[in-house]
Amino acid sequence: MIVQIVISIGVLIIAGALGIYIYSKVGRSKITTASLEASRIIEEAKREAENYRKAAEIAAKENWYQEKLKFEKETASKRKELEKIEKRSTEKELIFQRREQLIVDKEKELIHKEHNVQNKERIVHAKSERLDQMIKEQNEALQKIANLPKEEAKAILMKNLEAEARYEAAALINKIKEEAKAKAEDASREIILQVIQRCATSHTADTTISVVPIPSDEMKGRIIGREGRNIRAFENLTGVEVIIDDTPETISLSCFDPIRREVARMAMERLISDGRIHPARIEEIVQSSRKDIESVIKNTGEEITLELGMIGIVPEIVRYLGMMRYRTSYGQNLLQHSKEVAYLSALLAQELGLDPTIAKRAGLLHDIGKVADGNVEGSHAHAGAELARKFGENEVIINAIEAHHEEIQSISPYAVIVEIADSISGSRPGARRETIEAYIKRLNTLEELAASFDGVERVFAIQAGREIRVMVHPESISDLEAENLAREVAKRIEKETQYPGQIKVTVIREKRVVETAK
Repeated sequence: MIVQIVISIGVLIIAGALGIYIYSKVGRSKITTASLEASRIIEEAKREAENYRKAAEIAAKENWYQEKLKFEKETASKRKELEKIEKRSTEKELIFQRREQLIVDKEKELIHKEHNVQNKERIVHAKSERLDQMIKEQNEALQKIANLPKEEAKAILMKNLEAEARYEAAALINKIKEEAKAKAEDASREIILQVIQRCATSHTADTTISVVPIPSDEMKGRIIGREGRNIRAFENLTGVEVIIDDTPETISLSCFDPIRREVARMAMERLISDGRIHPARIEEIVQSSRKDIESVIKNTGEEITLELGMIGIVPEIVRYLGMMRYRTSYGQNLLQHSKEVAYLSALLAQELGLDPTIAKRAGLLHDIGKVADGNVEGSHAHAGAELARKFGENEVIINAIEAHHEEIQSISPYAVIVEIADSISGSRPGARRETIEAYIKRLNTLEELAASFDGVERVFAIQAGREIRVMVHPESISDLEAENLAREVAKRIEKETQYPGQIKVTVIREKRVVETAK
């Protein structure tokens, strides 16, 4: 029994030793395998890191090369612009040198003429003295011949001489007047030509149609909407006629009012870009576009005052100046026309020795009545003068605005200067077109006539004045009253206006009910 126990213990000891030996062998093998695997992973990581580093270097070099090309292109473009500017500066310098030489030559000519006048004055003085001596000798001779008393003979002679002198003086005065008039005409013509040459502003002509590009013809159906609800909502909100025809990838917006057309163009472009076209979204986009246009009007007014160096213009007038950007005067852009008149007025005032700042201010504001809200009765000159008076302009500028079409008497030379500058700007070939101004005036008259009725919210003249759309307040006008309103507007148009063809009057009454769930 004891032997068996001893043998068992020995077997256990041998088995344990053998197990420990085998475990240690397996562990070392695993450690070795793990070390080799770790080394392999590290090597692969290093290779990948090296590849990433090389790729990053290549990308960085590519970016550097692209930036270098971009910089070189911009540098070349800037260099060309600088060369153009330098060339224009050189040309202007040559022009100034030629004009300076011309002025020097004229000064020399004037000095020469002045010397001639002085010589002639000395000759005339000598002749006058000689004439007095001859008259004295003639008087003595007459007294001897006529045997008259000296005083009586002197009276007869003086009477004859006075009549002769009056005749000669009248002839001389008339000759001097003709010469002065001719010289004045030449001088004024030269001054005006110099001023026109120095003022080189451009003029633009506006149309009544804006073209909006669309990505595809499929967009036309989305703009029209189901049963035309989208296009009707857009036209009712903007007062602009949307023309969708077979022209590929374009639609047209037609309206005589440039501001209204610009709002519609901006709103349409945003709707096309956004893609969500339905009446609620259209109303939201149109309201946003109106706010943006108001911001553009304000910024434009501020820019034009800074450009012309106008100081102390109130914000209300600045807004009216910005509105000129979207208005026309006989087809000529009103803002460009007013700016040109301002420059011309300043140059004319400078040539005449007057204050160019006052003339420039009067020239800039002379047509401000054309963008008035319609609350002032009378012509645009009178409306502009009332606006200037309302916002604190001085009487010289107010008079220049109101008198630039000779409706009232001028009280200063600035009014005449503005009138001349306005004529120069408007009479240049291609600057104006009479037909567009008459057309816009007729459409404005139609809108104002329809808007004068009670309960009318907005009025839009569309289709070149062949249709008037009248939006009414639904709480003020019932459906039956809307029918009566359409008839009354049509009758009043027939009675008070003249128009070719027929005008369709459409009264739109839209009732909305809005509730909020809380």
